[in-house]
Amino acid sequence: MVLVKAGRTKIRYPARLLADDGTRLVVRAPWAGDAARDFGFVRFERGDVFTEYYWRDRWYSVKEVRDPAGALKGWYCDITRPAVRSGRELVVEDLDLDLWRSADGADVRRLDEDEFAASGLAESDPDAAAAAVAALDALELLAREGGFERLLD
Repeated sequence: MVLVKAGRTKIRYPARLLADDGTRLVVRAPWAGDAARDFGFVRFERGDVFTEYYWRDRWYSVKEVRDPAGALKGWYCDITRPAVRSGRELVVEDLDLDLWRSADGADVRRLDEDEFAASGLAESDPDAAAAAVAALDALELLAREGGFERLLD
């Protein structure tokens, strides 16, 4: 996995390919951070397992997060350009917007809208910025209205 942000590689980590139907790719990977990361509403830490869903035709990815015992923590969604598979690597460009949905669905929150605004994407690539905002709106609606799990089936 290669996550690119602002034209540079943000993180590269190993993941196991579970499925690729030509449109959607699914990979599984352990938490790739060096240390635990506490967001206040969820904590990612060593031993957490991420099942990550990417699309070649959608402007987002969805990561199902489970603790080491297998209990679902929730879903962390990145707004991205459509994924590109290049040889053995899956490359995704992060566009700063994110969404969190807790396991019980009670907590759905938009994240990093300030980073997105500061990125300058709306000025440098207005079409991409509009696609990113539309993707965030669509994901939030799915997360709030119960269609989220069907997205991943």
